[in-house]
Amino acid sequence: MTASLIMRQLASYPRQNGVAAALRELGRLERTLFTLDWVEDPDLRRGATRELNRGESRNSLARAVFLHRLGEIRDRTYENQRHRASGLNLLVAAIILWNTRYLGRAVAALREVEDVPDHLLAHLSPLGWEHVNLTGDYVWPTTEGMTGDTLRPLRAAPVSRRAAA
Repeated sequence: MTASLIMRQLASYPRQNGVAAALRELGRLERTLFTLDWVEDPDLRRGATRELNRGESRNSLARAVFLHRLGEIRDRTYENQRHRASGLNLLVAAIILWNTRYLGRAVAALREVEDVPDHLLAHLSPLGWEHVNLTGDYVWPTTEGMTGDTLRPLRAAPVSRRAAA
């Protein structure tokens, strides 16, 4: 039996029993201990904030993709709404995959020219969308003629910018 099912059953009783009260107090104790750890440990705060920022960046990308329909799913049936939401997730995943592949190629090209420390790569994120045209319809050709290795060439940095760096 799962914990959520046990809690749902205990919450459904009209009068709260001792087990429900004890579990509620145990939850408060766990939350208090976590809060104390949170206050004491700056690394825990930084890590949690970093993960929250990643989640928000992904949600921002999904909102930006979805905005061209003014943020509304206008389909009437639940099945069509699910298809629309699944399409949104697929499109966001495709943008993230595209960015990941090109970031990998850009890092490899940069490493041919200069040393790039690995600890700096932790600050890269494939969640940017400024270079993606988010308006219009997204049409994918059939699988004929598509290969996974057809990538556009990387843009080289201008000479004046390279000299300044």
